[in-house]
Amino acid sequence: MKVPTLSIYGEKDGEIELPPVFSTPYRRDLIHKAFTNLNSHKFQPQGRHPTAGMDVVARSNDPPTGQHRARIAKMRGGGGGRQGQAGGVASVRGGRQAHPPIVDKVIGKKLNKKENKLAFCSAVAATKSKKLIESRGHKINDIESFPIIISDDVEKISKADEMITILDSLKLSDDVKRLESRKPRTGKSSLRGRSKKIGKSVLFVTGGESTLSRACGSIPGVEAKSVSELSVLDLAPGSDPIRLTVYTISALTQLGEIKSTHLDIMAKTGIIS
Repeated sequence: MKVPTLSIYGEKDGEIELPPVFSTPYRRDLIHKAFTNLNSHKFQPQGRHPTAGMDVVARSNDPPTGQHRARIAKMRGGGGGRQGQAGGVASVRGGRQAHPPIVDKVIGKKLNKKENKLAFCSAVAATKSKKLIESRGHKINDIESFPIIISDDVEKISKADEMITILDSLKLSDDVKRLESRKPRTGKSSLRGRSKKIGKSVLFVTGGESTLSRACGSIPGVEAKSVSELSVLDLAPGSDPIRLTVYTISALTQLGEIKSTHLDIMAKTGIIS
């Protein structure tokens, strides 16, 4: 399948053959599974101090010889304060937790390598579907062909005003402006300083390290990633396929070098050549 390539000014300057990875079947379930797996790697372990709630002078009535007193530990002291109150054990005021979380708990999820590779290839292939991109809320009415392929000249851009001009020429500025109408959040998120939530707009995929990410830094929702950094987290934010993606020609060449078991099977059965 051949798709047109565009210059940074939005003009058609040729055609290019899509690599075999774009023939991967769309698997929404695997994309969601891979997103859950990769997102769990960013979780921060939490735990409690080993002696939390037990840094008090409390002793139990041991042995409990009469006196009609409970066997739970009581505070010591010379009078006043919490003298005589229960403490230092679970189920009392200021006491420890019965079963607190520990930092040794394994909170990262695992996924088979072949499943992860298939999910990534499926997410890349989904970027050529206009229907899937529109279902995520992107405004792409004026764009005709997908995926969007542009020349490698965009990797040399380092200024935000030049990046805005390119977005206008590629008819992507409407999708960027879509994020301006977001309403501020209320409730606990607002009280904790998270009243504004920036959405996701265009993702530029480059062949290697470039200054493009510097140019996109001040434009809300616009990001630039190299093929080596690309993952399902970028292509399907929130596990919701699929993000509006723009590839450079060099990035497309690197994607053509992806090797996977499912691509070998598709080649043997004649699905791809």
